[in-house]
Amino acid sequence: MYDVVLLSLAEGQGSGGGGACGADCGGCAPATATAAACAPRVPVLRCSDALTAAGARVEMITAASDKEIDEVLARLDGPARPDGLTWPDPDSKIRLVVASATDGQLRAVVRRLVRRYAPAPSKRPADMPVGRTVPDLPALAILPLDEGNTTDLAAQLGLPRTPEGVAAAVLSGSVRRLDLLRNDGGSVTVDGALVGGMDDDGRAIPWRGRVEVDDAVLSNGDDPILACVIGNGAGYADFAGMRMLADGDALDGQVEVAVAVPTIVKQRFRGTKMRVEVRRARGRAVSVLPRDGEIQFLDDGVGGSMNRKRSWWTEASAWAVYAS
Repeated sequence: MYDVVLLSLAEGQGSGGGGACGADCGGCAPATATAAACAPRVPVLRCSDALTAAGARVEMITAASDKEIDEVLARLDGPARPDGLTWPDPDSKIRLVVASATDGQLRAVVRRLVRRYAPAPSKRPADMPVGRTVPDLPALAILPLDEGNTTDLAAQLGLPRTPEGVAAAVLSGSVRRLDLLRNDGGSVTVDGALVGGMDDDGRAIPWRGRVEVDDAVLSNGDDPILACVIGNGAGYADFAGMRMLADGDALDGQVEVAVAVPTIVKQRFRGTKMRVEVRRARGRAVSVLPRDGEIQFLDDGVGGSMNRKRSWWTEASAWAVYAS
């Protein structure tokens, strides 16, 4: 029977501001918070009970820092390699469940997996999968802390939402591999990103920048952009009532990108009117270069800002989830 680690993040992690999720993609609990002070949530206890009833050995851990997340992930390490790299153990008897209140919290753990196992470019081994910068990451189960949320990544992927269903998926061992987006800011994206902000009345604030997907230019920097969506999944398919992403597929090895640009349409005998044009492209990588100062973004629901070029690229089938 397997050992199962039920990993929760302390309150505040994955919500922005550094710490356990990194400088631009997550936040730490207050300095006074400790894992011992954070009681497990009810879904975590239910999942633990279901796993224990099936004969699994279960440990519940609440991590309040990157260090504590890393201590859990270290249990997934494989044997020492001749090249000195730390690599995941494909035959590990430990299975990981991540209790996630938000996609940002899930990303906090996936990001630490990437940090742990991605080698420096100069140390790329011969057994690295073609077209990737990370090995096959260990599978994890997603335990939604809000069973009623129909828009998070687990819901999009059709994964089990009840604690008992998650426990059954973990014990079944059925794994689904998924694409992952890495970016040159040192983070990852499991679902999608929205580049561009809104004013206090919920209206998009136009900005200008160059947006490229592989060799396709969606904006050369002259157009006012209402929003730019970078989709690994389908969670960011809609913006302000507009359909942005055509698909949003975390299994196709590509990133889908869409920009919304306002245009003026001349109407015969009726003057002009404004409409919004949505331009789309798919590819392996996308870059966004702001032209005028700082712009806001949401990445897996976590807010940030950028004032220089940011690139995202696809790591096909890099991470995996337990599925029923």
